[in-house]
Amino acid sequence: MSARLLDGEAFASQIHVQTTQRVQALRQQGITPGLVFIRVGEDPASRAYVTRKEKRAGEVGISSRTLVLPENTSLPSLLREINALNADPKVHGILIQSPLPKGLSHDIVYARVSPSKDVDGFHPVNFGKLLLDDPSGFLPCTPAGILAILRLGKIPTSGKHAVVVGRGQIVGRPLAVLLARKSPGADCTVTLAHSSTTNLPAITRQADILIGALGRPHFLKPEHVRPGATVIDVGVNRIADPSNSRGYRLVGDVDFDSVRAVAGAITPNPGGVGPMTIALLLSNTLRAAESTVS
Repeated sequence: MSARLLDGEAFASQIHVQTTQRVQALRQQGITPGLVFIRVGEDPASRAYVTRKEKRAGEVGISSRTLVLPENTSLPSLLREINALNADPKVHGILIQSPLPKGLSHDIVYARVSPSKDVDGFHPVNFGKLLLDDPSGFLPCTPAGILAILRLGKIPTSGKHAVVVGRGQIVGRPLAVLLARKSPGADCTVTLAHSSTTNLPAITRQADILIGALGRPHFLKPEHVRPGATVIDVGVNRIADPSNSRGYRLVGDVDFDSVRAVAGAITPNPGGVGPMTIALLLSNTLRAAESTVS
């Protein structure tokens, strides 16, 4: 048995086609969606992520640029930059690239972005709208991308048991809420497990849909997976690899090679959740620009 691959690149391409068409229609009305990335410091992974996002934005017709600030940028200085972007009518989306340097509070920084430009879905207003099932808010990109994978991959979800391993604010908690919603790609019975869960394999083996969002390399192994289950790997973990020119490589939370022999469907990593996160980011930016049309 070898699990069916849920190809995030292919699914993201489908979303990009739709986004491109809507961007073209908006540009004909004289509005070009604008997205600004804020990167503080020179973290190599952050540079690579932003470059990838900028490339995709250009491909669908969204204007994007990156505001690069020095590592020692103070919190007041960063907030002033965000205030200026909030006030700029040509900027429809603002993304704060994480991680931020020590001393810069993520909560304070994310909350300063205008909710109408918070295309990452991290602002408390948008998080509240998620909990209230209010469609006017922006959904966080990675959880929304996972639901899109399940929908486009034709994975049955209604009434199924989904187990999310990881309770983080960016993925685990919002994903649990979204999976429980009565909507396409959701309507699940949801268990939110984490590092303190007792006898975790007994819980995860109950899952029809198992999502790894714990942030531990190759943590989920065959003993965690019910045969035939769908496995979604969210993790991005850096491990040492002397054979790699960078001295490391990125791996997921799922031990892919061994779990693929047990699962019914599985996302590759890379090439699974990551491309969908970018696709939903650009879709959110487009929505933000469309909302300015009177």
